[in-house]
Amino acid sequence: MSKPNITPLGDRVLVQSVEDDEQVKGGINIPDSAKEKPQQATIIALGTGKNDDDGNAVDFQVKVGDVVLVSKYGGTEVKFDDEIYQLLREDDILGILG
Repeated sequence: MSKPNITPLGDRVLVQSVEDDEQVKGGINIPDSAKEKPQQATIIALGTGKNDDDGNAVDFQVKVGDVVLVSKYGGTEVKFDDEIYQLLREDDILGILG
């Protein structure tokens, strides 16, 4: 996977969903439109950060390569070079896995 040429701004992060291997039980195929959106994602790029009320830079709590849990409906989906990414604020990240 090559890193896309997208640089998030502010406290936004660029993530790519982690797809689970789906096992079909009983021979029933579920269409993509009926599947639940994955909530695990890998951090691809970080924005420039944000400042607190005093103007001091606030460090990100995540880093590139972290696998995180994200809000189900947070962020904006972006398609770039036939890959789908999501731009979201750091506040939409619920936790770091592993």
